[in-house]
Amino acid sequence: MTTLGIVGAGAVGQTLATAMVSAGLAQRLLVSSRTQSPAQALADDLADLAASTSSPTTVTAAALPDLLDCQAVVIAVRARFTNTASRNVRMGGAAANAPVVRILAAALRGHSGTVIMVTNPVDLLSRLFAEFSGCTRVFGIGSNLDTARYRLTLAHLLNVPKEAVQGHVIGEHGDGAVICASTTTVNGHPVHVPLKAVREELTARPGRISSGIGRTRSGPAGAVLSTLRLALGHHDGTTELTTPHNGDWYGIPLRFTAGQPVPCLPTLDSTETQLLHAARTKLHTAYTELVHPEGAS
Repeated sequence: MTTLGIVGAGAVGQTLATAMVSAGLAQRLLVSSRTQSPAQALADDLADLAASTSSPTTVTAAALPDLLDCQAVVIAVRARFTNTASRNVRMGGAAANAPVVRILAAALRGHSGTVIMVTNPVDLLSRLFAEFSGCTRVFGIGSNLDTARYRLTLAHLLNVPKEAVQGHVIGEHGDGAVICASTTTVNGHPVHVPLKAVREELTARPGRISSGIGRTRSGPAGAVLSTLRLALGHHDGTTELTTPHNGDWYGIPLRFTAGQPVPCLPTLDSTETQLLHAARTKLHTAYTELVHPEGAS
């Protein structure tokens, strides 16, 4: 019996859980939150959804230790804080969200399944959770979402179906994202990528969504679903996820076969190589300051 868990019953957690039940990926979904009341309320609401749609998923409110036996756990918590950052917006949540993620890491220490991090800054918090929990299958969904937005944006700019576009966004989920334009193809053929227009849209899109509906939610839900299908071995394929690579944590493409990932970083041109190095350096420095603030200058 496949059992999945989700931590977080806020706006993003609700959307993610709704998508998971609608997709019917598991026989059981365990919902956990900071307090019991929101978790139980969400579980009840999702049970209504499952009954109405004949989903095979049974939903139960659960405590964190109950999630240890799940095949996969999705973390979508958010501390209560106001993000006032105008640049590096996702990094603005590091100090507030890190203590919450550390608590979850302690509670789920030794979990042998897959952990999918949604909470921002996703690259830093994926690493934080992994290192403090000892879990070995931890992935962040940031570059997955960036890549989906990139392909959609480029398809619109070039007036082609989005399925025709193949290309990756790697590195940081945020201002340091690296668009792999040199290896992007349309219908299998190299294409000129209008990078300025693409970057403008990728920068504006999250803020536009958040200002309109309060928070991005459906996009992350899609990234989680596609990752779960690969990590659980339901499908084989390639997706972009935060993972440890060459001593740091950042987004790269991973090829999953029967649930097992293998890095498959595309060939980068000189500019992309420099940008990836800058993103790695930025994330490494930010993580060091997050974990050892007393050592920061």
